[in-house]
Amino acid sequence: MTLASSPPAPSPTDDGALAERLAAARGRVLLELRKTIVGQDAVIEQALVALLAGGNCLLVGVPGLAKTLLVHSLAHALDLRFSRIQFTPDLMPSDVTGTDVIQEDAATGRRKLEFMRGPIFANVVLADEINRTPPKTQAALLEAMQERRVTVMGKTYELEPPFFVFATQNPIELEGTYPLPEAQLDRFMLEVILDYLPMADEMAVVRATTAAPPEAIRPVVSREDILAFQGLVRRVPVADAVTEYAVRLVRLTRPTEPGAPDFVGHFVAYGASVRAAQALVLGGKARALLQGRAHVTLEDIRALAPAVFRHRILLNFQAKSERVTTDQITERLLAGAPVPRSGL
Repeated sequence: MTLASSPPAPSPTDDGALAERLAAARGRVLLELRKTIVGQDAVIEQALVALLAGGNCLLVGVPGLAKTLLVHSLAHALDLRFSRIQFTPDLMPSDVTGTDVIQEDAATGRRKLEFMRGPIFANVVLADEINRTPPKTQAALLEAMQERRVTVMGKTYELEPPFFVFATQNPIELEGTYPLPEAQLDRFMLEVILDYLPMADEMAVVRATTAAPPEAIRPVVSREDILAFQGLVRRVPVADAVTEYAVRLVRLTRPTEPGAPDFVGHFVAYGASVRAAQALVLGGKARALLQGRAHVTLEDIRALAPAVFRHRILLNFQAKSERVTTDQITERLLAGAPVPRSGL
């Protein structure tokens, strides 16, 4: 009996060519997105980082900042199957995952249960206003986000890769909302804030949306490309000093960590989990490739820290009473954390 041989590992030359394709694809995707999205370049970059790293992304911003349009346009540019779920208080878990229904065979007249797939069976799933639905329905996303599969009536159904969840939240309307459990928040790789545009960009939006419809977005990257790029991200080397910096930064967010700054013990109830360190390193790899580099620097880690920590650092009552934010905590950590001498 002969055993099937495993596929040969990609050579450095192959990876170099793939990295060039990724950099070229980034430029084409940005050109397509700018047909409908004005500004928000930093937000687009972080969304692409999450996509290439295979992570989920939480988008937070007031209404009218093109959160839904951004995700929809990105899915079209990447030629990925898109699905939007509007989360409401009466949404049931089966409305997300799907359910078994009775179907009758027209030829035999016999009835049987068939699984009808829900909107979660897509490549890019937009969970719109995710905090407007009860925890039971929010939990329906947990297995899909972490395991890339859903279980219905005891049967498990795999989700086709690539699979991403983009969720949106409105930070100003709290009535009738359900805060996301910490376990679910931790499964989002990044929390990205969308803010108001500068005056010039806002004028450009008004001019564009009150004139002729914009040019349609064309798919410029294939599903196979995305999967290849994700594999390449995993193969990007990271210096031990950079990994150490990311892990140390995460550990300093924990009040019980020896050597944690006094302000962490004063304002933080719980620090970031090990998933935060994983997100920093993996996101750093994706960011490096997007910028045309084959190695991760300390600046990649520092640039991603706010989006990685924003939803993972839990503040105590003292912080809330003094209106201290997680971004302020992160800024102080980055200013005071020791930098490895051998890091880049």
